[in-house]
Amino acid sequence: MKRLRKERGWSQEALADEAELDRTYISGIERVVKNPTITVIERIASALSCPLGELLD
Repeated sequence: MKRLRKERGWSQEALADEAELDRTYISGIERVVKNPTITVIERIASALSCPLGELLD
């Protein structure tokens, strides 16, 4: 997720806005201290315009 976000030149806040999530939640996912639900992963994949499976690798 972090790689895809950075490839797009987005900040955590920009991704959070696109996925309608809190920036601190995005940070927690990237630092592997939060375990997102499949629904949250779907929202992030949609925001990043990438297949869901790419985030699960």
